[in-house]
Amino acid sequence: MTWYEEPIAAYLGFLAANRGLSANTLKAYGSDVAECLHLLGLMGAEDLNAVGTDDLRRWMAHESHTHARSSMARKIVAVRGFFRFCHERGMIGVDPAAPLMTPKIPDTLPAVLTEAQAERMMDDADRAAGEGGGGPSDRDADRGKRAAAKSVDEPIRLRDAAIVELLYATGIRVAELVGLDMGDVDFSQRTARVTGKGNKQRVVPFGAPAESSLRRWIEDGRPKLLAGGGVGDGTAGSMQALFLGARGGRINQRVVREAVHAAARRAGVPDISPHALRHSAATHMLNGGADLREVQEMLGHSSLSTTQRYTHVSIEQLRRRYDQAFPRA
Repeated sequence: MTWYEEPIAAYLGFLAANRGLSANTLKAYGSDVAECLHLLGLMGAEDLNAVGTDDLRRWMAHESHTHARSSMARKIVAVRGFFRFCHERGMIGVDPAAPLMTPKIPDTLPAVLTEAQAERMMDDADRAAGEGGGGPSDRDADRGKRAAAKSVDEPIRLRDAAIVELLYATGIRVAELVGLDMGDVDFSQRTARVTGKGNKQRVVPFGAPAESSLRRWIEDGRPKLLAGGGVGDGTAGSMQALFLGARGGRINQRVVREAVHAAARRAGVPDISPHALRHSAATHMLNGGADLREVQEMLGHSSLSTTQRYTHVSIEQLRRRYDQAFPRA
């Protein structure tokens, strides 16, 4: 065991118990701190009390050559929190990270689809869900193999259409979508119960198009993937998952991202990520007259300032429309 593994474990245990951070966030924080202390160890440090502010600044200079400002900001926050934790618990006499400043991150506007592009993408996803597999002819492939491929392809198309519709309709995060269970969807109210950051739950509404896609997936697609789709067996934990992978297990975030990118390409709209669909949903709600606090509640933002970024996008769109339409623009 290295000289820093035990303090890092104590720090992560503290964060898990008191901050309600997700497993992914805890993993990132632990990795950031471990990488920092490993580099300091290569520079000669042998215990936490041997680490000084100048050492940490050398680490920052080294990392800044290969990491973006946003990544550096996260790393510095993690390292600063670690040394503060150690100082408060008497593990070190002085907090060397207290003077460290996080780099200023440019306030870039999030990428969004226009409302027409979003509608085209949703319509295309629904259309693709109702089409055939388009596989090889009987003369080119074995009929049994074609039938097996189609048995998986059809429910996946239904699933992907439901994913795209629900992401846009609700603005939920990818991690929130993959964590949805069957019992989280209330069709009578057209709402979904979502577990967000810090295990905070909220209820988000969705419209008729998303309801239609979800029902088709649940009734016609999901049972086939749960049974294995001809390529595997669903696990016990899959019984509750709303969205499934091709082998019947709970879907993962990578598959969701691939589905969104594929839907964008097929519809001929700008290539976007699931997070860009979240941005698009928020912007279109604000353009339609939704209150900022309503959008904040729907997206699960803890701070209104985060939601206010979308007003900048709306203003940019208004400016472009003004320039195009106003005679004296």
